[in-house]
Amino acid sequence: MFIQGILNWLTLASLTFIPYKHEDDNPLKRLGNLTPYRVAPASHKVEAELPGDCSVDRVMLLHRHGSRGPTGSKEMALINSLVQTLRNGHDALQGAYLPENLRFLKTGKGYESHLTPENLTIIGRQQLFDHGVKFGVKYPNFNTETLLSSTVPRVIDSMYFFAQGRFGREVKNKDLLTVDDIPGPVSWITPSNSCPGLDWQYASKVANEWSNSYLPSITERLNDLLPYGVYLTDDNTHGALYACAYDLAARDESPWCDVFYADELADFEYEMDLLMTARFGYLAPNDAGRVMGSVYVKELINRFSNTSGEAQSLYLEFGHDSTIMGAMAAMDLNRDEPPLSPEELHQHRRFRTSYQTPFAAQMIWERFTCKESFDGPQIRLVLNEETYPLWTCAETKRDRRYGTCSLDAFIRANQFSTNIEFGDDTWQAACGAR
Repeated sequence: MFIQGILNWLTLASLTFIPYKHEDDNPLKRLGNLTPYRVAPASHKVEAELPGDCSVDRVMLLHRHGSRGPTGSKEMALINSLVQTLRNGHDALQGAYLPENLRFLKTGKGYESHLTPENLTIIGRQQLFDHGVKFGVKYPNFNTETLLSSTVPRVIDSMYFFAQGRFGREVKNKDLLTVDDIPGPVSWITPSNSCPGLDWQYASKVANEWSNSYLPSITERLNDLLPYGVYLTDDNTHGALYACAYDLAARDESPWCDVFYADELADFEYEMDLLMTARFGYLAPNDAGRVMGSVYVKELINRFSNTSGEAQSLYLEFGHDSTIMGAMAAMDLNRDEPPLSPEELHQHRRFRTSYQTPFAAQMIWERFTCKESFDGPQIRLVLNEETYPLWTCAETKRDRRYGTCSLDAFIRANQFSTNIEFGDDTWQAACGAR
């Protein structure tokens, strides 16, 4: 009995989390593209502010929608299956001795999920409203009469709440449009809609290979803590990880998040990164992610070069994590060498959705000029409130110091995108119907 008591104590003690010394050590800030909005860590060692003689003259915002409920049938099915497994074991759980961070399973009906699939959550609304306010404070002299979003309801809602924060009652005088209102064969916000050959299943296969390697040990650990009559499957464990992320998205807390160790949540984060890079990034078959991202890059170049002669000073546009990740991949801004692989976790990777595309991610491009510090038009990327270095086009020490480059150098560095036309051989090889 004494030995068994010691073993039980060791098991329970091992579940206690150590307080985080830095905010970024918190694993709940690293849930892949399901991470609640977070300011990106200042890890690139570039100047946060431009030189005092520089002024921004054009701004292009691409905003991901805010926190949402589960998408697709898989995520919701995994969470619902977990809930059903716990309901079936309700009586066994009531009489069991559980570690403190699992005792929520004994309260009332135990764990119940009340998530609304697909839709923007109340947390998501707050994120976008707050970002609209902050944007207005940062760029008070920039205005536009038009805002643009994808046709997905949560993105349209995100546009609306951002506009409320930025413009207040003036929003009634703004045109809130969707990509369907803009003529053209392909949208820079939703290029996947014009990519019928995109292999959606491939990314799932890559992510599943990784999840199949890390989930079993977590499931075994949890089952050792649960009473006879309650048996979790790997799918249930997967559902609990998703429940952690989506509870945070819906109500800013989840009992499931305290159930997992930091390294287990890191495995989940890596799964999300593999899924995204295999769908819209560097692992996508036939380079489809980068080809789709080229549409956004070309639009950015056209606007900052004013090739039409009608460029606006401000663009406010709203899309998806796929929009941002495709564009970054087209520019080679977060490429990893060697590439990410489901065979092992790459700890120090550039492609990290927790930093780059959390819910309500903000990709802000600035064109600026200076009296002396730089010659000619320059370009800067501010991603989730931190300067993201444009290392692919940086040519001088000053470029590297500020994370910027000249517009001319940026254009030269992005010939991959500028050489692609919708429907040409490169596009068809990546996106043509199979």
